[in-house]
Amino acid sequence: MARRKRQQATVSKMRHLITKLNPKSPISEQYRTLRTNMQFASVDDNVQTLLVTSSGPSEGKTSTISNLAVVYAQQGKKVLLVDGDLRKPTLHYTFRFDNLKGLSNILVGDTSIPDAINNTDVEGLDVIGSGPIPPNPSELLGSKKMEKFIEDVKQFYDIVLFDAPPVLAVTDAQILANQCDASFLVVRSKATEYEAAQKAIELLKPARARFLGAVLNDRDKKAANYYYYYGS
Repeated sequence: MARRKRQQATVSKMRHLITKLNPKSPISEQYRTLRTNMQFASVDDNVQTLLVTSSGPSEGKTSTISNLAVVYAQQGKKVLLVDGDLRKPTLHYTFRFDNLKGLSNILVGDTSIPDAINNTDVEGLDVIGSGPIPPNPSELLGSKKMEKFIEDVKQFYDIVLFDAPPVLAVTDAQILANQCDASFLVVRSKATEYEAAQKAIELLKPARARFLGAVLNDRDKKAANYYYYYGS
């Protein structure tokens, strides 16, 4: 009984990637629009490392960045998706791999980058999970080893995407934003409070990473023709 409950809990955390399962759907098209807008927004800058965060939990940042990674790979780019949430990681549920080795192992020197990479069934897309949850996430993300990790992976991938913790919960997203080229915020329709989103933007804007804008997630399809929006 206990084993069955654990299996059910794991299945409930699995996310389906609409851009992989149904690439011709209207929602998949909006992810491609998001990708295009990202490219237009950074036309004068070389954005090779991109961070996504949210103001709080359960706003859809992991689903957004996972589908964005898929559409980048479908464009023919070599993509690395990294779980930078060293507190409550979820990418291993989305892509269904164990989380025994990942970013935390790389940063403490327990494993190499190639050994931590998980290949996916999407051509051109690799994923690195968070690895075991460390006692000092902020220190690891702000370390020289993190800088070296980013420089190393940039040599082999066209774009590196980081899934970061909510920006209002901990300082991790701000720290990681200082290591990346650009960032954007995911907000959930009828869930994210305006003041929380505004505060998150204020915290991200001073970072080294250029703040590209926000994605409105879970918009009522009856109220609009688009499910995902992108805007500054």
